[in-house]
Amino acid sequence: MTIKSWAALVVAPTVALTTQSVMYAMVTPSCGTQTRLQLHLFAAVALAVVVVLAVLAFGESSLHRPEPGSMDSDEHHARHRFLATMATAVGAFAALVILAMWFTTWVLTPCEP
Repeated sequence: MTIKSWAALVVAPTVALTTQSVMYAMVTPSCGTQTRLQLHLFAAVALAVVVVLAVLAFGESSLHRPEPGSMDSDEHHARHRFLATMATAVGAFAALVILAMWFTTWVLTPCEP
């Protein structure tokens, strides 16, 4: 398995959790300045990073697909394809989590009591 799949498996969920922590920490300064720009920028950057990682993992999963008509039953390629596919799914799920957190930023103001 290459670094692309590992990045999507490990870094994407870490970015989602970091996004939650940082956005929560930035609520008080956003309330003080009455702007949500920092929250939106951080969520957009985090989403972009996670989407790039998921796309790289998807490219890795398609790299290990057997040729049509070939009887490639190599366990090595099947294992790499499975892990790359799971890395793509984890990256996509992390992107959905970040989108859900970002949605609340659009709907609620930072100074909600």
